[in-house]
Parts: sequence; C-alpha cells; structure tokens
Amino acid sequence: MKPSGMGDDRRVGPGVALFMPYRYAEGRMFRALREAGFDDWTLAQCRVFQRVAPDGLRLTDLCDRAQMTKQNAGALVDQLECLGYLCRVPDPRDGRARLIVIEERGRRAVEVAAVTLEEILAEWETYLGTRNFTLLHQILEQLREITDPCTRWIPGAPSGPYPIPVRPGSAGTGRHRHASTPP
Repeated sequence: MKPSGMGDDRRVGPGVALFMPYRYAEGRMFRALREAGFDDWTLAQCRVFQRVAPDGLRLTDLCDRAQMTKQNAGALVDQLECLGYLCRVPDPRDGRARLIVIEERGRRAVEVAAVTLEEILAEWETYLGTRNFTLLHQILEQLREITDPCTRWIPGAPSGPYPIPVRPGSAGTGRHRHASTPP
C-alpha cells in the first residue's frame, strides 16, 4: 500500500523511515532547549546527556547506552559538568566508583524537552489517529526487544512481559535501560 502523498520515487527503506521521526523530534527538542536559554551545549552533548538516568549512572554504563568509547563519553561528560548540566558524585554502593548525576540546570532542561516531546507526540497522534498511534508505539516497543543494546531479547530465553536485560557482549547480568529524556 502506497503512503498517501508519496510517489514511488520518494519512498525510503524502513531504517530511514524509523530514523526520520527521531531526527525530527531530536531537532525540535534541541531548538526548544536553545529557545529556553539552554543554548550553551551541542547536539552531541545532548545525545550523551539524554542517556543519563535520573538517579545517575557510572561512566561505563553511559558508554554502553551511548555506544561510544569511554574516552569520548568522558570528554563529553567533562564538558557537561563545566556547563552545569551534570556532576560526578561518589557511588553510595561502591565508594571507589563515581556516579554521573543530573544537576539542577540539567533537570530544568529535561522539563523543557519533556514538554516539547509531549507536544510532538500529541501532534503525531492527531495525525495518525489514536488507533494507529497506539499500534505504532506497540510495534516500536516490540522491535526494541531485539534492537536496544541495553535490553536485548535473547532467542530461546524464557519469555515474559519484559526482555531479559543484558550488557552488550555479556550473557545478561541485570542491565536495565532507563529512559530519561526521549530521544
């Protein structure tokens, strides 16, 4: 079935079709952040920031989520610390380790991004209709089971309402993905 208003010459593959709404939402949230006075960070810094859990996480966990090297993630976290979005604190579970946590300035930025995302999702639901929007969300959550590097479905594992959380390259030992600010 041909999408309305799109000729065959404008069709794209599923990967690009999944990426385009993400890119749109990310760009719109980034513009909203800049308009709200959060104009001192880059898109690359925002992409790392959005993967920090509200209760904090270690740099190695951030690297897993952001799919980047420890050196690159560390440099971006250093920059975000200097800008007042993040800070490092002792991990209460292991005094030798440090947690990266969101500072007050970062929490205010999260609020702006969340409001903007709600607006975007409401617009998409209006455009698609509630039934199609809900179906899209369900399908994307199902695909996430096999594509999210922090909660990867393992073929042959016991099934349940949630995928078995694993760390990339491990057999699965309690890694949980936490969405802070989407995308």
